Amino acid sequence: MAEYNKLTPELAEKLKGIVGAENFQIGEEIGEDYGRDEMPIYGKRMPEALVFVESTQQVSDIMKLASANKIPVTVRGSGTGLVGGCVPLYGGIVLCTSKMNKILSYDLNNLAVHIQPGVLLQTLAADALEHGLMYPPDPGEKTGTVGGNVSTNAGGMRAVKYGTTRDYVLAMTVVLPSGEIVEIGKTVCKTSSGYSLLHLIIGSEGTLGIITELTMKLIPAPKMDMSFIVPYADVATAIAAVPKVKLAGLDPQSIEFMERDIVDSSAAYTGKQAFPPEVNGMEAGAYILVTCVGDSPEMLEQKMFALAEVAEATNAFDVLVVDGSNQKEEVWAARSAFLTAIEADTKLMDEMDVVVPVERIADFLNYVHDVGDEYGMHIRSFGHAGDGNLHIYVCSNDMELEEFLEKNKKVMDKSYAKCKEFGGQVSGEHAIGHAKKEYLRESVGDTAYGLMGAIKKVFDPDGILNPGKVCHDV
Repeated sequence: MAEYNKLTPELAEKLKGIVGAENFQIGEEIGEDYGRDEMPIYGKRMPEALVFVESTQQVSDIMKLASANKIPVTVRGSGTGLVGGCVPLYGGIVLCTSKMNKILSYDLNNLAVHIQPGVLLQTLAADALEHGLMYPPDPGEKTGTVGGNVSTNAGGMRAVKYGTTRDYVLAMTVVLPSGEIVEIGKTVCKTSSGYSLLHLIIGSEGTLGIITELTMKLIPAPKMDMSFIVPYADVATAIAAVPKVKLAGLDPQSIEFMERDIVDSSAAYTGKQAFPPEVNGMEAGAYILVTCVGDSPEMLEQKMFALAEVAEATNAFDVLVVDGSNQKEEVWAARSAFLTAIEADTKLMDEMDVVVPVERIADFLNYVHDVGDEYGMHIRSFGHAGDGNLHIYVCSNDMELEEFLEKNKKVMDKSYAKCKEFGGQVSGEHAIGHAKKEYLRESVGDTAYGLMGAIKKVFDPDGILNPGKVCHDV
């Protein structure tokens, strides 16, 4: 059991001296948001101090102070996580990188951009486009920070074509728990130079080091794109079409799926019916949303015809072209609002972010719905059909918290066990935090979990950096 010290008035003054009075808060000065993330069910724990950092050196000085005095430090970006990853379970210091939000430079010859970790995803994506380039990772929460995306290896809607955040990190500056500053990676396309510390830090959720600068890979922006709504009678029929879409030579940028229930909630929330509830006189029960890119209208037209053939062969009701910038904006705004819509009409909820083989998506969803019915829970889902990453929400509006927690755990236990049986993983992109630790251990086994814990101990022998998360047992 790790033993942490409290922040004394003397240490607090030293912290304030490092970041300046305008970047330092203590005790009741700290807003409640800094004790939680976007999933309230995973708890709220307030830190003793909150610091906003603006440089690598400040982070280094803070970690030297924390290390010498065994004060826990929890790193936070925008706080948009969904697994309690930025909840300061043991108090101490919350170190917020939101002010480290500069795009430092572009290297157009090497298709790379050098940024601070607090740059928002939407900011980087828009700025890269102004240079004729694309930053491919596209997680749903556009106000998340790129540093947070790297720390969780966020995926998003374009992962089926371009891969996840991990595939776009070339180099980084990292401050270790000791306060040492290390440069990891280079602006090169490949390496076979020892263990990949770069990829060890990616996805480590702020438990091994604090990222203070990043060099991210970019690609030339596609000349044009087109999206298609393909409605089906039910989820099973829709999901069965996905492998055929992937094999049709479309090279889709994204293949999203959504159940009718969440589409209706999004329409009620946004006030716009972006997905038609009825098509050709038939009631839609589920949809896939396919986006393709191309160099010319003729290329996109060919892909549209190929998709239409797949749709006809898989009993789709039609292929609806998302035509014009206004409709495109409405459709993708509706997709982006799915989680917000669920939050707006749900009193209590929890989420699983599993990834399963694509051909098992329908089986897994049917199983979770059955388990939800068994315990009186409302199951709502959407996700990335192209790569098998599902966002499934366990919801209730008529239970008290204690009953919900008890029944929710039973749903989660059974669902994660089925995910393992199907050859899936606990998380596809939202990571582990402290909320999914027990399921990670059960999924990977004691040996692998122990190896993760041993790596944590090498980087952070006193366990002061984001304690109690991922594989760290306090």
